[in-house]
Amino acid sequence: MDRLSARRWPPAVIVSAAVAWFGMYLHNVADLPGQDILSVETVVPTLITSALVVLWFIRPIRHAATWALLVWAWLSLIGGIISVLPLGILPFEPVQTPVHYGFHALYAAMQVPLIVVASIWLRDARRDPQPEEAPDVVDP
Repeated sequence: MDRLSARRWPPAVIVSAAVAWFGMYLHNVADLPGQDILSVETVVPTLITSALVVLWFIRPIRHAATWALLVWAWLSLIGGIISVLPLGILPFEPVQTPVHYGFHALYAAMQVPLIVVASIWLRDARRDPQPEEAPDVVDP
């Protein structure tokens, strides 16, 4: 991996994590009654996402942090889908309407960029164990 590619990872991780978080936030404040940015349903995922992104910047644990971000995004995507299924064990408040389903689809779709970024980083890290320490000049 060349140095230019290594420089693209931090913005990609930050932006994709922000998009994933924003999907959750939109779902919560737009579709759940009485929710705001300080609600537990928003604060806890915000803290988890923020902590994982901060941990990603610590090189010795970057690999583990990337896996954690990937798992977190998959849990959010799958949870967003499962939580609208008509299962007797799930409470259905708010009422399951097409608008509510739409917010769940948006929430799930907004997890995809983080899944893609984390997956590609892990693939590249497997090919080059030190991708962020690439040389300044690549020999032809």
